[in-house]
Amino acid sequence: MKPFDANGAFAPTVPGGGHALRRMAVRGAGATVLSGGIGLAIQIVATVVLGRLLTPRDFGLATMITTFSLLLMNGPANGFIDALLQRKEVTHALASTLFWINLGISVGLTVGFAAAGPLLAKFYGESPLTQLTAGLSATILLTGAPTIHAALLRRAMRFAALAKNDIIARAVGVLTSIAFGFAGWGYWSLVMGACALAVSTAVGVWILCPWIPGPPRRRVGAAMTLKFGSHISGRFSLNYFARNSDNLLVGWRFGAHALGFYKKAYDLFALSAGQLVAATSNVAVSALSRVRDDRPQYIRYVLGAIGVMSFLGMGLAGDLTLVGKDLIRLLLGPGWGTAGVIFTYFAPGIGVMIVYYIHGWIHVSIGRADRWFLWSIVEWIVTFGFFLVFLPYGPQGIAIAWCMSYWILTIPAMWYAGKPIELGVGPVVGTVWRYVVASLSAGVVTFFGLRGIRSLQSLPGAGGAALRVACITAVFGALYLAAVVLLHGGTEPLRRILKLVGELHGRGQEAVVEADHPTGGVEIA
Repeated sequence: MKPFDANGAFAPTVPGGGHALRRMAVRGAGATVLSGGIGLAIQIVATVVLGRLLTPRDFGLATMITTFSLLLMNGPANGFIDALLQRKEVTHALASTLFWINLGISVGLTVGFAAAGPLLAKFYGESPLTQLTAGLSATILLTGAPTIHAALLRRAMRFAALAKNDIIARAVGVLTSIAFGFAGWGYWSLVMGACALAVSTAVGVWILCPWIPGPPRRRVGAAMTLKFGSHISGRFSLNYFARNSDNLLVGWRFGAHALGFYKKAYDLFALSAGQLVAATSNVAVSALSRVRDDRPQYIRYVLGAIGVMSFLGMGLAGDLTLVGKDLIRLLLGPGWGTAGVIFTYFAPGIGVMIVYYIHGWIHVSIGRADRWFLWSIVEWIVTFGFFLVFLPYGPQGIAIAWCMSYWILTIPAMWYAGKPIELGVGPVVGTVWRYVVASLSAGVVTFFGLRGIRSLQSLPGAGGAALRVACITAVFGALYLAAVVLLHGGTEPLRRILKLVGELHGRGQEAVVEADHPTGGVEIA
């Protein structure tokens, strides 16, 4: 992609609104969701293989470092990307200036993090962390360097190309970790895989967007962009501290071995929801930003997204709550039973977690990153407070704290995000509640219905676990769909999903996704 013309203006054009934008956004979402699904499959393969090559302690040591390195990798990047997506105009001079600023930040964070290795080793009481920190610090620079190029590709809505690049990079990273794991490198195999992922992603982005930045300049709008980006980065940092202080507390209080079990349970919790949210967030923000001046259409878009995410998320949460223990047994082997128990406490929060993150799309797309940052302070206080209260109950207690924080914060978060556009909580609750009730009722009936089948419950080994996962998923899935139809008084929600799937494959003509509104359906992208 050539991002700028001879005059320095952003060259790729995208629709400003209407059906063309909606189709472009939906197909972009389709590509990124597909990429996320393939990425999740790749990650599951890595989990299956590495779970048998490495020990919980190996994963625990790596997590102690990545708890900090991931913040430094993604904090500035999120700010720059969202700032460029949200701006109405982007020039070559502005992008060049932001490139050099971002690169300077990345270099400084890389050097500073490498130097902090001895402090982390002393804090956790684990001497290997000094070398591990130095090794993982390289991922900060490797991830930061292509940030502006990736933002330009997203602004041009080249999501399919980015999705392909992400799949290739993930595969390279996983294969690298597995290769070094087979070679007996232990926790260093995780470091090598992370570096390979960062290098592959950067090279792919630069191939897709072979843009060479010019020298930095003054008075090109960088100050306002940086201000907006700083709010995004500040929000991300606060959210990250809130969402990763669990690793810090578990590793500090219970050690690397317990942290390894906890991290694997958390990974299944976060991956199942995170892949869906991450795959659609950039597409959603790009599309919503272009219709933000049309309030009725904007609200219909938001409610439509909430409806789709609720349908998928609540179904996923109900099923994984029932099959979580056996799924961990299949993925990691019999030695990871403790992770399966922890995951059972995580799973009920998956659906509401997916819905919760939509409030961020609203803040960014209407240009109110400052409000998102302020909300993050509330989020951090509530979440960290729950962690401290439930820490005495071990990793299971932290998992319960996670679920409680999401269920308590979602409605206030939606109210606060929607206040500038007069989106009340009534339409949001009206969109979500039927899926919550459907998941809960289907889960209860499935649990008590299959619990009495002793022959199924007593089947040993991986074969028995696989059969239970298949049977429970089939029964729950059928009951969940039936409950959704019953609560909506018809098959309209299912037909909306099928229309959306058809359009993701390019077959839909004017497919719509209607929001679940208490007064009836509303046409929405």
